Amino acid sequence: MSVLPKFLPLFTLWCLLQASSSFANPYEDPVVQTLNTGSEYSKFNPKLPPRTLSSSKKFEGSSDLVQLRYHMGPVLSSPIKIYLIWYGKWAQRQKLLIKDFLLSISTSDHRAAPPPSVSDWWRTVSLYTDQTGANISRSVVIAGEYSDLRYSHGNQLTRLSVQQVIGSAVRSAPFPVDHRNGIYLILTSEDVTMQDFCRAVCGFHYFTFPSMVGYTLPYAWVGNSGKQCPEVCAYPFAVPGYMAGGGPGALSPPNKDVGVDGMISVIAHELAELSSNPLVNAWYAGEDPTAPTEIGDLCEGLYGTGGGGGYVGQVMKDKEGRTFNVNGRKGRKFLVQWIWSPVLKACSGPNAMD
Repeated sequence: MSVLPKFLPLFTLWCLLQASSSFANPYEDPVVQTLNTGSEYSKFNPKLPPRTLSSSKKFEGSSDLVQLRYHMGPVLSSPIKIYLIWYGKWAQRQKLLIKDFLLSISTSDHRAAPPPSVSDWWRTVSLYTDQTGANISRSVVIAGEYSDLRYSHGNQLTRLSVQQVIGSAVRSAPFPVDHRNGIYLILTSEDVTMQDFCRAVCGFHYFTFPSMVGYTLPYAWVGNSGKQCPEVCAYPFAVPGYMAGGGPGALSPPNKDVGVDGMISVIAHELAELSSNPLVNAWYAGEDPTAPTEIGDLCEGLYGTGGGGGYVGQVMKDKEGRTFNVNGRKGRKFLVQWIWSPVLKACSGPNAMD
């Protein structure tokens, strides 16, 4: 549910990957499928450790130990309408960048967004179904926006007060209360703090309480960590000091904004989980719905083939050295984490190399 600091759970994930890779033949030659890299960018694998992972698995992190189960709740199977709440001060270029990512989810035309694309990445999310067999929708639109420039609930938010932010937006009527298709995405600027931000979460999703908002509405919150903790919540565009000598170095963000480029991967993580577990009673692993392990949590820190143990995996690098793994609309490029596939029972991404 919550995106934790990305480097903290990686050792656990690395151990899981080590266990799963022991079932593969370490001497088997991989069958490599070449990406449509053209001449504009090249493949890039920052400090990939030799034989840490299986050399023959296309989808990293596969394991029979992961017990992801469906708990009979709804998924977002109807066309998804995102209602954006910009809390604090945001530059127009930052808003456009985030909106281009969100709109790229439904940009399936490969002429507008060549593979591997954001839409291809969302295809894994859309594999999840509800009890009727209806898949998560591949139609995602921005249905409305609301800017809270006055920090109406202060610049120090909590998990409860963020619901009041939604309540203020709904009562001001910039957009409707959408019970069926709507999700509410609260994005806080870099000068706003959140309860547990940088310490335990980089983003989270839940649903509003009628006592707080008047309605039960699925929502997600993500903060801009650019000034507060980029080494925690904008990894791998910034890395903790203690990793500088032994892990991958900081990668160059694809859109030259460490905070917002880092946010986009967290937004992707939370949207995937919000769509597959909007009321915290659908898809998750574990027996405790108050602390579920969801489809993004299982693949946190994995961005490409060979990832795990603090290594992001094989990504791409353009002529300016900026790293990414998916293409979006208007020529945008993004780096987003992989998602657990219910079909492959493994982490999956459109930039897989074999």
